[in-house]
Amino acid sequence: MSDFITTAQDAGVLTVGLNRPDKKNAIDRAMYRAMADALQRASADPAVRAVLVKGVPGAFSSGNDITDFLAIATGGEKTDEVEAFLFALADCRKPLIAAVDGLAIGIGTTMLMHFDLVHASPSSIFRTPFLDLGLVPEAASSLLAPRLMGHQRAFALLVAGEGFDAEAARAANLVTAIVPGGEVEEVALRAAHALAGKPPEALAIARDLLRGDRAEILDRIRLEADHFHKRLRSEEARAAFMAFMARGKRS
Repeated sequence: MSDFITTAQDAGVLTVGLNRPDKKNAIDRAMYRAMADALQRASADPAVRAVLVKGVPGAFSSGNDITDFLAIATGGEKTDEVEAFLFALADCRKPLIAAVDGLAIGIGTTMLMHFDLVHASPSSIFRTPFLDLGLVPEAASSLLAPRLMGHQRAFALLVAGEGFDAEAARAANLVTAIVPGGEVEEVALRAAHALAGKPPEALAIARDLLRGDRAEILDRIRLEADHFHKRLRSEEARAAFMAFMARGKRS
């Protein structure tokens, strides 16, 4: 379990919190594993009717911990924690609600494509700088983003690396509602409790009907992961990671 992931359950809602504020909620291997475990338990627990995922003020997540990327790029072993989290997310059997305030970078953006409701503050920023790091999209975002927002917006987000503010994210169907920053968690929690109070069997069937067959999504996660891990070991990615780390040391 990770000290940077918190869980709390109340009235049918499991709240999963990313709590690594000094790193702007950069997600490391232990955090991925803890979140995967929490989602798997939620799927299997009839007492859990909905799952809320939140960050800290100013940062939902700044993306993957770059040191983990660098470790693989410089000869480290491939890890399965990220894929375990993505599979648990894509296959979660309970409604997923997100409370986003501030940075949502990389997987902090792409994971939201699996959520049923996303509440964001006006200051939220959504960006996926995969290409800048010599990488490719993940989390089945190459499949889900064009469905959500159309090819051109998906290309702008996932390939060109353009940042979306909260209004642009809502227009692209990535965000359900924009909520004042100090209220985003409260509003998202209220939405989670409202879903938790609905007839659970009917809710599960209705959600499955909307989401459709998960097999295609799981297959895309595997395909993207294969490309992603090959890119992690590429010269392009290694140079990009080293440049990123060097900039961090100078700042």
